[in-house]
Amino acid sequence: MRVLVVDDDFMVARVHSGYVARIPGCEVVGVAHTGAEAMTLARELRPDLVLLDVHLPDLSGLEVLAGLRTGDAADPFVLMITAADDAATVTAALHGGATHYLVKPFDAAALADQVERVARLRGRLAGLAGSNRGRAAQDEIDSVFGARPGFATRLPKGLTAPTARIVEQVLRSVDGDLSATECAGRTELSRVSARRYLEHFVAVGAAQVRLRYGGTGRPERRYRWTR
Repeated sequence: MRVLVVDDDFMVARVHSGYVARIPGCEVVGVAHTGAEAMTLARELRPDLVLLDVHLPDLSGLEVLAGLRTGDAADPFVLMITAADDAATVTAALHGGATHYLVKPFDAAALADQVERVARLRGRLAGLAGSNRGRAAQDEIDSVFGARPGFATRLPKGLTAPTARIVEQVLRSVDGDLSATECAGRTELSRVSARRYLEHFVAVGAAQVRLRYGGTGRPERRYRWTR
């Protein structure tokens, strides 16, 4: 993917560009430090993805976001990359068509996870556009609109998004519930690691846990996907 990085801070823009450069299949084609420069480079370079800060010296990043949304199928995807964490700005970015919103500071893995998600979404859309039927089946539409940030987006330290998705898939596939030991066997994780992911899903409300009492010792914790 061709990526345009927009940030008023030269050092931050350099760091984010470095993050992008390490993602397979991605190339930084331009860097802008003002809203006007971002709009100009977006028109000239036609990037696939824009990493867009909110606080710019001339225009708000939200104004730039609106300017990038022309209704053309070639409009770039936009990831908001900002320190602004107020509800009004987050809401405006969502309504404005941002694909996702990352609050600074974040690490390379968090950005890579979102950039790779955009790449998968672009692939799904390309598949729809290339269909000979001229129409989209509901499951294809669901695949596109369902490709939103999941429970693997913001994880506690030590957990990774790819592994969280594996645990999520296992938990979703179970008819009933399962223990951390059973999850570990299906995912090839250690029992301790499996339980950490399961407890994360409980904490964010994606799963429920119940206690199963046996003859002796502590009760067994069993997990069920609820979303």
